[in-house]
Amino acid sequence: MRYVALWRGINVGKAKRLAMADLKALLTELGATKVSTLLNSGNAVFDVKKKLSADKIRTAVREQLGVDAAVILKTAAEWAAIAAGHGIDEADDPSRLLVAMTTDAAALQAAAAITAQGAERFVVTEHAAYLWCAHGILESKAAVALLKNLGEDCTTRNWATVEKLNALANG
Repeated sequence: MRYVALWRGINVGKAKRLAMADLKALLTELGATKVSTLLNSGNAVFDVKKKLSADKIRTAVREQLGVDAAVILKTAAEWAAIAAGHGIDEADDPSRLLVAMTTDAAALQAAAAITAQGAERFVVTEHAAYLWCAHGILESKAAVALLKNLGEDCTTRNWATVEKLNALANG
């Protein structure tokens, strides 16, 4: 089965530094094949013959590489659903469309109560939350609320990264 793995907060600033070559080698040790990483921010796509859990990956990274960070694990089919569309017509700049994924389905659905302000748009689906930040992600109060509501077991990517990972996972 093909998976997409996303780490929260890897290689952002000086904390939680993790070389993608080390991550790739570790995933291979855990039984993954056809391992590819994307960018330097904790994105990996790989195949496994037997189940490999996010907890097992997180533990191995913490114990062997010294970095503890939440891991979100999605099948290629789940990732295809995330990348299939968001229904936000205004989203014309992929760097301003934030996609949030979490391991907590209830928290994701509860996030639907977040109110986007002004030109922002917000949509929650079964697999992800999509936030169009018309004036940029750093200026978005809804983005702050989204991350606070989803907690530590979530991570975000911009739409451009979502599409690149989808091409790797399903290409």
